[in-house]
Amino acid sequence: MKNASLLSSAAIVLPSINNAAVAAAPRFNMWGYGAPKIDKVRIAVIGLGMRGPGAVDRLSYIDGTEIVALCDRHADRVTKAQKILTNKGLKEAKAYSGDEGWLQLLKEEELDLVYICTPWEFHAPMSIAAMKAGAHVACEVPIGLTVKECWEVVKVSEETKKHCMMLENCCYDFFEMLTLNMTRQGMFGELVHAEGAYIHDLLSLNFSKNGYDNMWRLRENIKMNGNLYPTHGIGPIAQCMNINCGDRMSHLVAMQTADFMMGDKARELASQDPFFQDFVGKKYRGNMDTTLIKTEKGKTLMVQHDVTSPRPYSRLHLLSGTKGFAQKYPKEGIAFGHSFVKEDELKGLYDKYTPELIKYIGEQAKEVGGHGGMDFMMDWRLIDCLRNGLPIDQPVYEGASWSVIVPLSCQSVAKNSKAIAIPDFTQGAWKTNAPHDLTLNGGGNTGIRPKVSKDQKNQLKVD
Repeated sequence: MKNASLLSSAAIVLPSINNAAVAAAPRFNMWGYGAPKIDKVRIAVIGLGMRGPGAVDRLSYIDGTEIVALCDRHADRVTKAQKILTNKGLKEAKAYSGDEGWLQLLKEEELDLVYICTPWEFHAPMSIAAMKAGAHVACEVPIGLTVKECWEVVKVSEETKKHCMMLENCCYDFFEMLTLNMTRQGMFGELVHAEGAYIHDLLSLNFSKNGYDNMWRLRENIKMNGNLYPTHGIGPIAQCMNINCGDRMSHLVAMQTADFMMGDKARELASQDPFFQDFVGKKYRGNMDTTLIKTEKGKTLMVQHDVTSPRPYSRLHLLSGTKGFAQKYPKEGIAFGHSFVKEDELKGLYDKYTPELIKYIGEQAKEVGGHGGMDFMMDWRLIDCLRNGLPIDQPVYEGASWSVIVPLSCQSVAKNSKAIAIPDFTQGAWKTNAPHDLTLNGGGNTGIRPKVSKDQKNQLKVD
């Protein structure tokens, strides 16, 4: 792997994976598995660039946790993150830095959870190494960039019986959880089609010299030509459609426009700053990728990706069933016929069908922050599951099946939108796996530490 990103993984060599051999091997099903209870979850956070500091902040509010180690290639980022802890009266974590700091961390620390916020190319190697070191893993999206990486992450999770949760935070947003519970209650009938997306104008950020370390995200837009970031769109709708627990994604077709902006942007910037000359003349991924997916039971999903065009932000989140319809963007709406329900009726649906998790900590999550609160609900729920020995909401098969859309969409685009088979990472267990529990049964006893402002007001508390 290139030493051009936040952390180097040169010391890890992934074994060649024979997918047929993996599928035939004896396995342990991580779906529905409750690992042994952990009273105090000892956490290491690796990667303190764009996402890591926010994770340190959120985790520091959760009772029953201790952040024991912080790691980043850049030592100054570790020092800065330490202040997040000490400003709350928490003790400093052990500091690790440099290209091999994370490997040293895994050798020296006794950890229950490794929380990974590094560039994409390190997600799978670090997740695999952390599980082999005896820790559960929470990793930013995607969990892997190749089919082999996705299979290896699944294989190691099963062999070690360590959870590997890809941190798909959008599954914990308020409307997404409302519609998931409504789907479970049969309000939309049987879902037959769903749509998700990641449409977010990141053109300026991707070309910012002060954004991603060593321009790693821009480089990914050169290396890969497909749906580079599918999980925000696919995750919530896949859960609504019981993917991996009642149905599975069978094959996909991806079609993509040419690049109409990134190459021009590189030339424009290079004319003013020689730093950008290295990015001129490269083949960038197209503006819009549309990936269509067929399920084993004959249902369809559409996932779009466009982080270049000047458009309003959207993840679509559209559900179409035999009795009803829902969509989040551009405005939240639910319909049971030709017209959307009125605002007061929508509020009534929120009151009736909002899941217990949101009713319990939703307002506190908004105060802690992280994309409006969904990041904190995701973190709190994971910790509560680990502390109470409960199955997690997104076992390793979710991260693998959602992430594998990246390489498979690239394959389809390269082959003139040819249909590409999607691996069954559950190896047939999707037929009997039960959907994850939306209640707090067996848990809900993890407290939230006070958030103290300068005037000592604004206290967070879970009663």
